[in-house]
Amino acid sequence: MDNLREYFALCWLNNDPLELPRSVGLFKKSLFIYFVVGYLLQANMIDDPFEAFYEISLQIIFMLLFLAVMLYLNKTLYAYIQITTAFIFSANLISIFGVPVMVWLTVSEDMYSYYAFALLLAWYYAIVTYVIKNTLLINVPASLVLTLFYFIATFLAAFAIGQLI
Repeated sequence: MDNLREYFALCWLNNDPLELPRSVGLFKKSLFIYFVVGYLLQANMIDDPFEAFYEISLQIIFMLLFLAVMLYLNKTLYAYIQITTAFIFSANLISIFGVPVMVWLTVSEDMYSYYAFALLLAWYYAIVTYVIKNTLLINVPASLVLTLFYFIATFLAAFAIGQLI
């Protein structure tokens, strides 16, 4: 339970990602939840369940590879489990709020639903920027650019390759 508190604090930008506890169990559970929620969201947006399966699988592979390369180049690969769990845990937390907003967005197309969705995306972007900034010990503009590259390398690349397959 203490591990969860520390990861929750990270989602409020209050914890150093390198000081997070190493928990392979939490990593595996978070990864499983990330896959299931991602699959359900993709299957809701795409009619083909097989396409949703390999798109979320590609997204996870690209995320894990991006983080491994980033940490390897920074010589902080020892923190791979903590940092990857931080990324996945924060995405899961955002998804808890995001799924109802996505349903609201789909059903009503109310303008406030778009604002709420944009706010959740901005929150996730801020968390990822914070984790990258504190992990790599770089300034905010550099971490913002690297976060943008992270989103392009994971989400957009998985979508693009998914469209080609």
